[in-house]
Parts: sequence; C-alpha cells; structure tokens
Amino acid sequence: MKLLRVLVLIALPFSCFAGSGCPLLEELVNKTVDSQVSMDEYQNLVRPYYTSHPDSEEAMRQLKQCFLSQSSETLCNVAELLNMIYESKWCVMF
Repeated sequence: MKLLRVLVLIALPFSCFAGSGCPLLEELVNKTVDSQVSMDEYQNLVRPYYTSHPDSEEAMRQLKQCFLSQSSETLCNVAELLNMIYESKWCVMF
C-alpha cells in the first residue's frame, strides 16, 4: 500500500503534462495534504476520478489517512516538495 501511495503522488504531476498548471491536479493534491479536509469531504472529491471498486475506495481512504496522521511540519514539507518538483528543470519544459 505504501508503494501505491508513492506511485499516486509521483503520477499526479504527469497526468496534466504541465506540472502545477492543471487546476484539477492542484485541487486534488491540496485537498489530500490539507489536514482540515475531512475524510468524507475528500472521498466525495476524489470519487469521480477512480473506479467504483471497493479496493480503490479503500486505497484513497488510506492515502488521505496517511496525510491526516502527519505533523503540520511534514505537511508543509510535502507542499514544498511538490512545488520543487513543479519548478524543476524537467517540468519547466512542459
């Protein structure tokens, strides 16, 4: 499951081919990292983007729970890391 979380976070920036130039991607990432967003609100937000298979729903629940259990400092570091990825020389060309 940890590998799934890492793959989801790695794949998200490439889904729009524009780093953070994709508003849907930015909203999903921000809601995932935001500890103020409840589990129910998050599930309703991401439900249109995955299959209705029970394992998919559980994976999204675990992804959000992973971020809910982190400290504020860690969440800030994740947001900073994402910005560094978006602004990297590999994403600039997109």
